[in-house]
Amino acid sequence: MCSNYRPFTDQDALLKHFGVSLPDGKLPLDTFPAYLSPFIRRKPDQYAHEREAQVGRFGLVPRWARELAMGRKTYNARSETVREKPSFRDAWAKGRRCLVPVHWIIEPNYETGAHVPWRIGMADWSPYAIAGLWDSWLDKDTGKEELSFTMLTVNADDHALMKRFHKPQDEKRMVVILPRHDEDRWLDCSVQEAWSMVRQFPADRMAAAPRDEPLERQLF
Repeated sequence: MCSNYRPFTDQDALLKHFGVSLPDGKLPLDTFPAYLSPFIRRKPDQYAHEREAQVGRFGLVPRWARELAMGRKTYNARSETVREKPSFRDAWAKGRRCLVPVHWIIEPNYETGAHVPWRIGMADWSPYAIAGLWDSWLDKDTGKEELSFTMLTVNADDHALMKRFHKPQDEKRMVVILPRHDEDRWLDCSVQEAWSMVRQFPADRMAAAPRDEPLERQLF
């Protein structure tokens, strides 16, 4: 699971790497559940076939939720249950898929016997996209539409890198990282085809290091 990550928010770099610009407004350097952070989806005008960046809350809040606080529990969607779980099944069935642009995610490593936060990203530390779902929720008190999103995850018990994180007795999970050539496909394809992209990302194309180490000292 992933509850903390460094979002990719630089305007010039977002335009270069993902072809989008963020709405105006300052965002936190690091993202935790319920924080505002960027996600990328198709523009509502299907004929334009363009991406757009939106800012939403990390933690999907379905339309039927009573309050935004629900998103504190729905920041990750398990692939095994995403099609049936009430929190996610409508967004999945209706194809509300998105890209979550990140520098890296943060996970705890216990190999020293202590909780040590590690950053996890691409082998060259370039930005990457995590497969997500988005939804909108109407605040009946203010009439304001609130956007939110979640990251899909898969089991990683046998993943050479991700099995090193979280407590030894815990199930290992990893976010669904999309290869660059699959980003548009994820946004556009059928629900049935999207399922084929929900899989582990190769460990030999990733890197990890203690969060406080300089990026030059990659330890994987």
